[in-house]
Amino acid sequence: MPHTDLIGIGLYLGFIAALMLPVILVKVIFRVPFEVIRKVYHFMFALSIFALVSLFSTWYMAVLAILVFVFVGHPALALLEHTALFRRFAVEREGGEFKSSLVITQLSMALLISVFWGLLGSEWRFVAVAAVMAWGTGDAAAALVGKYLGRRHIEHPQVEGSKTMEGTYAMFVVAALAVFLTLRFYAGERWDVSLVVGLLAAPICAVVELFSRDGMDTLTVPISAGLAVLSLLWLISFPGA
Repeated sequence: MPHTDLIGIGLYLGFIAALMLPVILVKVIFRVPFEVIRKVYHFMFALSIFALVSLFSTWYMAVLAILVFVFVGHPALALLEHTALFRRFAVEREGGEFKSSLVITQLSMALLISVFWGLLGSEWRFVAVAAVMAWGTGDAAAALVGKYLGRRHIEHPQVEGSKTMEGTYAMFVVAALAVFLTLRFYAGERWDVSLVVGLLAAPICAVVELFSRDGMDTLTVPISAGLAVLSLLWLISFPGA
């Protein structure tokens, strides 16, 4: 186990703290709308994928860092959740959501890293970044646009809650942009390849988000996005494509 990876675990925890502290302070001091601050929390957690793929020399150390964070963070939140302090910084639609969201988000990234770095090799770890960014930005856009601008509600027995066409369109546009920017500027892919992959992967993200239930879009969207991005890149690079 390289010494730098042990330091990386500490840096990863510090990175998350640096991301979350300003958001917590804003939430405590100002009257930020519930759904806005909720999605900002989600987006801050999503950004931690950059630290995970940058701070560690191996995929399993990145996964270990996630597990350390979960095993420290979840019990700490459990101890605090009945206190006034917890109610000041946490945002929950129902009891326990803040803890479960932390766990699901982190384990989703652990799965992505295990597949797109551990199984396929370090040259594919950028797919995990693209997948998390598609979820982190697209899901926030879907929720906020749907809540504040949504007019056409989607009525379907498999669609949970009050989702709208406008929110789904926002998910498509923002997820496509996130995948394009990640592939073009983080992974160094050609702009045309990045654009095609973004435009084709985004509808999959939007549909999966639409039909995901019980908050599991935190898991289903990045996984489906990662598989879509990987499949499209393989298809485009196939000889004769």
